[in-house]
Amino acid sequence: MTLLKRTILTVFILFIVVCVGLVLGISMSQTKELEDIAVEPPKKPIILITVDSLMAEPLQKAIGEGKAPAFSFLINNGQLYTDVVSSYPTMSVTIDSTILTGVYPNEHKVPGLIWFHENENRVISYGSGVSEIWNLGVKNVALDSVVQLNKEHLSQNIKTIHEELAIRNLQSASINGLIYRGSHPHKLHVPKLISIANLLPKEIEMNGPTLLSLGTLSQYNPENDRNKFIWDRLGGNNNFTVNELSYLIEQNKLPSFTLAYLPDADATIHKNGPTDLKGIEKADKALQELLNSYSSWEEAVQEVTWIVLGDSGQSFINKDKETSLINLNELLPNYTFWERENEDGQLAIAINERMAYIYVKYNQVKLSELVTILKEDERIGFIAWKDEQTNHVVSTQSDEELTFSPNGSYVDIYNQSWQLDGDLSLLDLKINEQGVIHYNNYPDALARLNGALHSQEGNVIIVDAKPSYEFIEKHSHDHAGGGAHGSLHKVDSVVPLIIVGTNKSPQSNRLVDLKEWILQLLGDS
Repeated sequence: MTLLKRTILTVFILFIVVCVGLVLGISMSQTKELEDIAVEPPKKPIILITVDSLMAEPLQKAIGEGKAPAFSFLINNGQLYTDVVSSYPTMSVTIDSTILTGVYPNEHKVPGLIWFHENENRVISYGSGVSEIWNLGVKNVALDSVVQLNKEHLSQNIKTIHEELAIRNLQSASINGLIYRGSHPHKLHVPKLISIANLLPKEIEMNGPTLLSLGTLSQYNPENDRNKFIWDRLGGNNNFTVNELSYLIEQNKLPSFTLAYLPDADATIHKNGPTDLKGIEKADKALQELLNSYSSWEEAVQEVTWIVLGDSGQSFINKDKETSLINLNELLPNYTFWERENEDGQLAIAINERMAYIYVKYNQVKLSELVTILKEDERIGFIAWKDEQTNHVVSTQSDEELTFSPNGSYVDIYNQSWQLDGDLSLLDLKINEQGVIHYNNYPDALARLNGALHSQEGNVIIVDAKPSYEFIEKHSHDHAGGGAHGSLHKVDSVVPLIIVGTNKSPQSNRLVDLKEWILQLLGDS
């Protein structure tokens, strides 16, 4: 389930339980007047489209079978990169934060879809499974995902691409993106049934880009109401995104930069596994509609720079739940766990599908004892933790430890310097004759793992599963027999990137480098 769908689910879950007639309140949301917004036509606008869980191999298969003509057209008229490295954990909220800020979680401070807030002594969730949402409190999850994520949790010390563009007097838009902080004030209009139940206030004031569209909470196209019913995930769908973006194009209101999110593929891949092509076919139809907004597809790529990318891959999860699901409650039976009814638990667990954070809340719990227990499970690829500025990694595959920290004598292929000591095989690292670090099964492993370890305070252990396995706790929704992501492994971390309309390319094959590259493109236009 995508971040957008989880957030929509969170906002409306109480009414699914209490009132089947929720749809009556949805149709009452307000349409914003696009005519009142002055948008200066840019020389050549950029549209960045994120296709949730788009992966290179099934994409190429779909193209080969003639099921993805729009993708094929874009690739044939542009550049295709099949091995672009995502953020970590490979969960939409963290990845989107990295794309918009150009930094990893140690700087943007959004650790994952689920994480533990030490100062508030509670688990933060931006929407996950129904049991998890209920356990954490529907109102808490609604406020965190709709309000706090952009207002408080995303670091104020780092500017988003929307904020950077505003400084440069360039306009931007976000359509169905959950990370959207900018410099322009907006009001999100909450359906009446939601505000009556006191889940969210009637109106929410947020800062976003020049144009902000977010499902039932904010829209411009007056014809888009038909895509906001409960069975259409209240606007958290491809059709809503396409109709909003097409409307901007048709009304000549396309700003310098637009980020649009196509969420539908993620759900089918979670259900059917990473070889499923239905989500790609749906995304291709969405792209066809967007290209059809112009007199010809050729004109579309002449008038606009198109960037189409995936955010994460997915690993197939074995059907046998006894072996494929790593239950951390059962793996650590001698400890107590944080819950709303037991806030004094010794440990707090934040499951991000194929990775998890384990928080040690009290000094009497020895971190070394936990690591020893976790190391016995061969389904765990590695275990990591930090000690001041040094990061530690262990695994069942070795009796040795790997330690690393930034600013050392070794330089990796991304020109990042590191201090390294111990067993390099734990993260599948290789150092060539020139002393350059190369990555294999864990792309950009040092920077991404360092980013996750230093994304929050406190004693935190990261556990990362091998392919085909997933973490759970007592309230988790699992994906046995389908697909899941979250891990550092390349199966979750490598995505395709299509660039059409410019011969220039990012500094490296990493999503973290997109922001600076896009700013350069707009600066040159």
